[in-house]
Amino acid sequence: MEKGINSYILGRFGIERRDIRSYSPLTLAYIGDGIFDLVIRSMIVGAGNTHVNDLHQRTSQIVKAHTQSEMIGELLPELTDEEMAIYKRGRNAKSATVAKNATVGDYRRATGFEALMGYLYLEDKTERLMELILTGLSKTGKGV
Repeated sequence: MEKGINSYILGRFGIERRDIRSYSPLTLAYIGDGIFDLVIRSMIVGAGNTHVNDLHQRTSQIVKAHTQSEMIGELLPELTDEEMAIYKRGRNAKSATVAKNATVGDYRRATGFEALMGYLYLEDKTERLMELILTGLSKTGKGV
């Protein structure tokens, strides 16, 4: 297993890794949402310095549920069986949160996408995480 940022963070704070199977799909989606947002923010900022409002607008267009739903739609044929199972667990999870500015379908698919991102992050599969994000952005035309 490659050493990723999750292992680095846990190691620096003296926290032991937990069995990923002990996490609920919504917990995976919670961390996946943050990781996806960080990747997109890094990409947007890396493309050039501009007003913070412009950075926020560009980021928001990519991290919203509708775009995540589009991305996972393009990525489904490329997922491994294990990745598909994680996606489905996230998509099918019963969330107390109601979709805001998104259809229920988009929101559920986005939750599955975020669960997959969280899983890959927690498993230190950084290369695969980035590969899927790059492919999804490219196939949906959402890249910088």
